[in-house]
Amino acid sequence: MIGGLDRKQQRAAYLFIAVPVGLLILFTLAPVVYAIFTSFTNYDIINPSKWVGLSNYTKMWKDPFFRLALKNTLVYTALYIPPGLLVALGTALLLNRKRHFVSTFRVFFYLPVVASTVASATIWYWLLNPQEGLLNTVLRWFGVNGPAWLYDPNWAMVAIVIMSVWAGFGTNMLIMLGGLQSIPRELYEAARIDGASRYQSLRHVTVPGLQRPIFLVTALLIIGALQVFDQAYILTQGGPGNATLTIVYYIYNDGFLDLHMGYASAMSVVLFLIILVISLANSKITNRDLTAAHKP
Repeated sequence: MIGGLDRKQQRAAYLFIAVPVGLLILFTLAPVVYAIFTSFTNYDIINPSKWVGLSNYTKMWKDPFFRLALKNTLVYTALYIPPGLLVALGTALLLNRKRHFVSTFRVFFYLPVVASTVASATIWYWLLNPQEGLLNTVLRWFGVNGPAWLYDPNWAMVAIVIMSVWAGFGTNMLIMLGGLQSIPRELYEAARIDGASRYQSLRHVTVPGLQRPIFLVTALLIIGALQVFDQAYILTQGGPGNATLTIVYYIYNDGFLDLHMGYASAMSVVLFLIILVISLANSKITNRDLTAAHKP
């Protein structure tokens, strides 16, 4: 017996572990390694690849479309994270109570997450229609002429952000809801006895108790925003005037439409490094803040 397991049990355990590890290597690690290798080549699928060294990376920094795609992606990220976080937190606060039909509302709010992106985009394509869309119709009730949304370069990115917040807040809401239900009720009772208002309880009890869920949701929002593709592809095709051209959409166009797989792989590697740096920075900030918060 070694560690409570005989050899037969150990072999069975290694067999069970080998299957997911093998799938991870085959479908995740191997493609990543191959993409890194391809980023140093001039590969177009049809002809044999040719080693070009750092040419794809030097070309990237001179490419105006890559700079535009990077800028658009960062703008999308900046616009998406605050409402994505606030909507998830606000909805979780509304549903964190013992009332009739609360469970039903939780299911309804989560439905956009499991809905296909094509179905969601079709709904929002109608909602954002400049003439007959519901959103502009409601605005006209208040005497406001709504913008052209998907057809206006100044509003197209905002429209994509609105759809993205609606489509993805369900998962973040559940994370926030789990965090809210883990806060001891005694803290709220003590705050109420001390005469704290609802706002003061929210500020001094709820928000500190949600530090870990908030940082987790923020990290997920950042990673998801930097990889945005479906919304721009379905709603605007990167337009109008490349106003919604994102990095992943540009990678898709260059790799699968123009067959510049080497250059597309180089952009993928750069995007991976950007996400890695931001994730590590967020993790470091999170650990530092949590350590400071728990110091006596």
